[in-house]
Amino acid sequence: MSELLPALNCWFLTGATAVGKTRVGLALARRLQAEIISLDSMAIYRGMDIGTAKPTPEQQAEVPHHLIDIVDPDEEFSVACYLEAAHAAIAEICSRGRNVLFVGGTPLYLKALLRGLIPGPPANWALRQQIEAEVAEVGNQALYQRLEQIDPVAAAQIHPRDTRRLIRAIEVFRLTGEPISHSQMQFDEANSAEHCRVFVLCRPREQQYERIDRRVDEMLDRGLEEEIRNLISHGKTLGRTARQAVGYQEMLEYFDEGSREAMINKIKTRTRRFSKRQGTWFRSLSECRYWDLAQDASSEDIAVQIALAGANAG
Repeated sequence: MSELLPALNCWFLTGATAVGKTRVGLALARRLQAEIISLDSMAIYRGMDIGTAKPTPEQQAEVPHHLIDIVDPDEEFSVACYLEAAHAAIAEICSRGRNVLFVGGTPLYLKALLRGLIPGPPANWALRQQIEAEVAEVGNQALYQRLEQIDPVAAAQIHPRDTRRLIRAIEVFRLTGEPISHSQMQFDEANSAEHCRVFVLCRPREQQYERIDRRVDEMLDRGLEEEIRNLISHGKTLGRTARQAVGYQEMLEYFDEGSREAMINKIKTRTRRFSKRQGTWFRSLSECRYWDLAQDASSEDIAVQIALAGANAG
């Protein structure tokens, strides 16, 4: 299992997409004399700037950032790869006497940093395609019933419509003969919030959805379509992971189907659903403390309050 202690001593600022993490993160980093490690599974990809809402070059110059633009979009990058890179960045930052602040909204990365990870066997793409074909033929529910028979513990934690996790659980069993839940037991060992510095920014749902819609419009105005066309020019492709980024998959479908209005609606709808799933993940983690942004406090004021709240953790 990956080491836990270095990450448990770090600060974390997370929350759903478009909630307002970047500005608060910069203010908190300045106050803590910290450097920022990205907690975003899509910000790792070079050239995917607009659709992933990366910090601007000016913001990255203001506070040192790590784990942004480290692989190309056609490369695969697993949670295990992220943990290895994150722990290396933690050691480097601490060697300079600086604090570490993770900023981003990928809950699986957050959970792995806090609790460690036994990743299991690497993806077997041929087997995965075979299972995907089974899903297309018999449907999620039938495959879910098979999972209930071979791994009832995992089935109790996976929604029947969560196709990606369902396929992975079946894949691991067929590769190893062991239920995936056996290797994930330690991954579910919780820590108490008062011993961690994990702060989740949140807003009322309607306000959050308005911010999402506004962000999507702004991304399109800033040239999201041109960015993606450049990424796939000259025969280039997006890898399996990069294609999952909200906005990119819908834009690629738009290039084939040609309905711009449908594409925009799909991006907004999928982003709202993604935001809801992020919230579900955060609520499942006992380490999290919630910070309500319903009131229009400044980023500096929020940073001061969070710094005080986390001062006695550990």
